[in-house]
Amino acid sequence: MIKSKTKNRNLSQEDVFNFSELFKLMKPRVMSLVIFTCAVGLLMAPNVIPTKDAIIGIILVSIGAGAAGALNMWYESDLDALMTRTCLRPIPTGKVNKNQALVFGIALSIFSVIALDFFANRISASLLLFTILFYVLIYTVWLKRKTPQNIVIGGAAGALPPVIGWAIATNSLSLEPITFFLIIFFWTPSHFWALSLYKSDDYKKAKIPMLPLTNGIESTKLNIFVYSLIMIPVIVMPYAINFVGLIFLIPSLILTFYYNFLCFELYNFKKNKFNAKKAKSIFGYSILYLFLIFVLFLIDKIL
Repeated sequence: MIKSKTKNRNLSQEDVFNFSELFKLMKPRVMSLVIFTCAVGLLMAPNVIPTKDAIIGIILVSIGAGAAGALNMWYESDLDALMTRTCLRPIPTGKVNKNQALVFGIALSIFSVIALDFFANRISASLLLFTILFYVLIYTVWLKRKTPQNIVIGGAAGALPPVIGWAIATNSLSLEPITFFLIIFFWTPSHFWALSLYKSDDYKKAKIPMLPLTNGIESTKLNIFVYSLIMIPVIVMPYAINFVGLIFLIPSLILTFYYNFLCFELYNFKKNKFNAKKAKSIFGYSILYLFLIFVLFLIDKIL
């Protein structure tokens, strides 16, 4: 009897451990951004849906994003094992095998899309399916190992959650949620290329054609600066279409100008060299920047 109880306790602990490793496959930090931007898209919609429906919709979108993350880790496990940034992920460490990750990712994908279609509507479910397929097939399988534009084109997948949130609430698409998409889409390159500068050795080991490796440091710095400048008209667009007011526009432009300044400082550093500390600060600030921009959307609507 005592042995049986001990065995059951050990199995229970192992099950919890395995679940935690499977959860890591879903890229929780990325999921948190998906949850937040999806919620903003839903809350900015002109109509209000029941709180229960809103919560279910956001959870299902986050599960779909997690499914895409799991399938990404399944396909890229060989690359993850080579990079210091990713070598401790569940598959490279042997805590989850590739077959488990594949089944887990496919099962979550099917569940999230079908459930969103049932609990919300066909438009939001179709967008979620497109997001998963685009991230896995277009970005992970096709673009990631073939072109330095992987981040630019692949960024479309990460830009869709607030659009899905809007569709959950409205069962429609319009120009307003496209502004969410454009903000994230044009923010993504400078964010990730700043990371690729000070993590270039990692990408070199994995033979991933990130911009610093294919085009050089100077070109990467220029591209980071140019994409930061593109954020100015992108930030103005919601105001130009009367989606938001000055409460959003003025602080958003101030945040953007500071982002431009940081990226210019990086670009203006010595030719063919970069300041690693500055690149890290741009990467860190870019995360805060995107978060604050979407917070300002909510503040503008409230006020």
